[in-house]
Amino acid sequence: MESLLAGRRVLVVSTNYAPEHAGIGPYSAQTAEHLAACGAEVHVLAGMPHYPAWRLDDDYRGRRRVTEIRQGVHVHRRRHYVPARQTALLRALYEVTFLAHGSVAPPPARPDIVLSQMPSLAGGLIGRRLARRHRVPHVVIVQDLMGAAAAQSGISGGSRVASLASRVEAAVLRSASLVGVVHETFTDRVKAMGITASRIRAVPNWTHVAAPTGDRHAVRERLGWRPDEVVVLHSGNMGLKQGLEVLIETARIAAGTGPRVRVVLMGDGSRRAHLERLAEDLPNLDLLPPAEEKDFPDVLAAADVLVVTQRASVLDMSLPSKLTSYFAAGRPVVASVAPEGGTAQEVHLSGAGVVVTPEDPRALFDAVRALSRDPERSAALGIRGPAYVAERLSREAGLGRITALLSEALTA
Repeated sequence: MESLLAGRRVLVVSTNYAPEHAGIGPYSAQTAEHLAACGAEVHVLAGMPHYPAWRLDDDYRGRRRVTEIRQGVHVHRRRHYVPARQTALLRALYEVTFLAHGSVAPPPARPDIVLSQMPSLAGGLIGRRLARRHRVPHVVIVQDLMGAAAAQSGISGGSRVASLASRVEAAVLRSASLVGVVHETFTDRVKAMGITASRIRAVPNWTHVAAPTGDRHAVRERLGWRPDEVVVLHSGNMGLKQGLEVLIETARIAAGTGPRVRVVLMGDGSRRAHLERLAEDLPNLDLLPPAEEKDFPDVLAAADVLVVTQRASVLDMSLPSKLTSYFAAGRPVVASVAPEGGTAQEVHLSGAGVVVTPEDPRALFDAVRALSRDPERSAALGIRGPAYVAERLSREAGLGRITALLSEALTA
């Protein structure tokens, strides 16, 4: 399969790309680097680094266009608006500016195939336009469903633009040669847009971080986590759809109740300042910046419980990329998410965690307390995470699925 890509020119369109360390960026970068290692000439049309902080990286301020080579990949960056707050109007401006700058100044080389990562909508539209211009296959990987996101995430004005976003999204997907979805729960919604099942492929994301290697007790000591406290860690984006207020209230419940529980929110995002204000009076809640890439696996493994949260309205719009890292860390996962959504299904499938009612701090606290009182069960759940990674989420398997997807489109 890989030989089909040797000597081919591949264009990847993804607003998010390395050095972004969270979300879609790492997957886009590892995909592009893998294709280059397979012998393809890989070009990436990307935005300026800004996620998850939703602040432009200092190294890229004031720059309209940047071309750089990263790990053998030609990366062409285009300037775009970066909203500090998440509203439907500001998100639309983010999309429109990337669409405008990316369309006016695409990479100069003619591709043999185009691979778009969605979101964003702009990336999908640019990919479709370039594939049509050059009469080459266009493959789309659906990481998040933007129409559903607008309706479910709680973004201000989202419900008013959800229909428009869905129509644009559907137009891009219907024109694609093949559509990859990162979780099977996306399939029905994609089929409802008019895409036949014969053109949809499941391409689950993989664990893009290394396994932990450090001394867990030493890491806890360095972070100031006491041996006698239960550390509940959420790592990643602090946005609207995560509904992280539930963890603030969980810490509030835990503050006067045994066992001693420390809630840690590690990361960045549009809601960080809001969460800081809510947590001002809580001695058992810490907000930490994102960990360095080399330290990240060991920090996850140093916690007692890893938690993923989503608003109750979030059903089938996205699958948190943090799950793959959580499973690799070997710690039990508590998912405060809708029971019928893809996140809950993935946690159940892994056998590495438990699912509780979303936006219910008492249910979340009770789950943490139950795990703290049952170390054998906690250890058993933790062991299942790395096993699930080995069975389904290895980097080799994930990148192999992407390679096969592109190869299939090229030979169709």
